[in-house]
Amino acid sequence: MKFYSGFSLKNEEYLFEPFLKKGAYTVSGFSYGSIKALAYTIEQLQQGKRIDTLQLLSPVFFQTQGGKFHRLQMLYYTKERKKYMRNFIDSCFMPYEKKELEFKKEKKEELEELLTYEWSISDLLEVQSKGVKIEVYLGGKDAIIDVEEARKLFLDVATVTYIKEASHFLQVS
Repeated sequence: MKFYSGFSLKNEEYLFEPFLKKGAYTVSGFSYGSIKALAYTIEQLQQGKRIDTLQLLSPVFFQTQGGKFHRLQMLYYTKERKKYMRNFIDSCFMPYEKKELEFKKEKKEELEELLTYEWSISDLLEVQSKGVKIEVYLGGKDAIIDVEEARKLFLDVATVTYIKEASHFLQVS
């Protein structure tokens, strides 16, 4: 299994143990990592390699937000990076207790990418047409992404597991 971490994180896959498939042909990504997981899957399929399952755990979804939202996020990050990151991580766990996390140095370009990323239905359909099962996991109490709009988008191309009481990290208590 190949796992892609969320923005500024590393080794957080332990939080998703109940959902992860450990097979050799599974690609998983959490939040920002979901973008990378899709790109990797497409690349592997183009090279004729086998992928059976693509798991998107709380995939980034800001495409329904306007440009003003993106600009404000970037402005806040640029002016008060440490405070922005603290608030961001706190929001990922809301409304539940924080768990232990490992961090890597975040990059402004990665934040920009995740804020402006737009999911391509044609890319997802192409992956699906190659026999890859797409699984999407969303938390109903996710304070980071637009869960309802993400759910609507992914329902046509994936098996969507909606966990009503879960946070962005898909925890329920």
